[in-house]
Amino acid sequence: MNDESVSFKIEGGHKLSGTIATNASKNAAVGLLCASLLNQGKTILKNMPKIEEVYRVIEVLQSLGVSVKWRDNNVEIQPGKSINISKINKQAAVATRSVLMLLGPLSHLLKSYHLPLAGGCKLGARTVRPHLFALEKLGINIKTYHDYYSVSSIKLKSADVVLYEMGDTVTENALMAASKIAGTTTIKLASANYMVQDLCHFLQKLGVKIEGVGNSTLIVHGKPQINQKVEYNLSEDPVEAMLFLSLAATTNSAITIERCPIDFLQLELLKLEKMGFNYKILNHYKSQNGITNLVDIKTLPSKLTALEEKIHPLPYPGLNIDNLPFFVPIATQAKGTTLIHDWVYENRAIYYMELNKLRANVILADPHRVYIEGPTELRGAEVICPPALRPAAIILIAMLAAQGTSILRNVYSINRGYENLVARLQKLGAKIELLRGN
Repeated sequence: MNDESVSFKIEGGHKLSGTIATNASKNAAVGLLCASLLNQGKTILKNMPKIEEVYRVIEVLQSLGVSVKWRDNNVEIQPGKSINISKINKQAAVATRSVLMLLGPLSHLLKSYHLPLAGGCKLGARTVRPHLFALEKLGINIKTYHDYYSVSSIKLKSADVVLYEMGDTVTENALMAASKIAGTTTIKLASANYMVQDLCHFLQKLGVKIEGVGNSTLIVHGKPQINQKVEYNLSEDPVEAMLFLSLAATTNSAITIERCPIDFLQLELLKLEKMGFNYKILNHYKSQNGITNLVDIKTLPSKLTALEEKIHPLPYPGLNIDNLPFFVPIATQAKGTTLIHDWVYENRAIYYMELNKLRANVILADPHRVYIEGPTELRGAEVICPPALRPAAIILIAMLAAQGTSILRNVYSINRGYENLVARLQKLGAKIELLRGN
């Protein structure tokens, strides 16, 4: 689907009501698709989100000769006897940063290969050096050229690896590489975020022994041969749950958000609570994977006040880096001045300025910090989606809160990460429709 020509038309300023369920995690889905290459047997990933990012990774796998089939909401993956890297779908590969996570798995299947340079969200200088440094320790040598990585590995070896930064995808790459290397690999400064924990649980189902899941040091006991039929249920997406929390707070609506992975939302909810956001947790239960803790959250009308302290992200269990942008539209409706410090990405804070087109009062202090004065009455406008998922999503939220009609153009960025979002928002009473063509 070419979403360059797809837009959203929104009549904002309406209260929302009803119930919406949190879907499975985008970031877990793409990591597990890449990890399926580690298994010579059949992998069934259940509850797979039907989103553009997932489609792109599947297209890449299929172009390599991997059998990937949809069965309702599940995906069946069966690697072929050999991988034909020369036939890789370059167009799909460069459309997603997730292709980076093939470095670890492919290095068990090919002694040398070229991989197209990763794409995805345009968020400044998102360096790949942490991946190169980590995999180098395990015997994988990577050289970066203008539009591809040149990868070679003569002999893979277990090692003690200190990650250059506590990143999610670099942790996943190191895990996938270590999982099939004989011996014990220790990964220090590992991310313990939700998608990393999903990958650990999946690898454990494949028979890989991993100590320290949920902590910043992981000890991996490699299993050189993996050939078994495995099924795994993806966990729910805390970043999608945060989108709905932000939507409820910004539009001052009473809605119920089901299947929220509470362990990855606790600090976000505490910050919101201290801003005056009212909510109730209705139920506690497990995800279908039997591991992830879920709750239903009922939001209530609230009077918001800006926090005195800055709001900033940190690796888990800190405030999720992908959840930080959702505080921006909320802050437009909070009394006082909110400081958002987005220290991770060079360009993302600049995208927050797009809310000023809706008459928000966002002041850019530098490429990492914005001040937001509230509350402001947002007004409808026409905006082109930024080429980044979360900044695009917060413009959508602000438009749903804004009086009048808005047009959000070129929504591919949003469809990369959210499934069937228009229809789901319509069920909450949102006046939103798809426009095709110019």
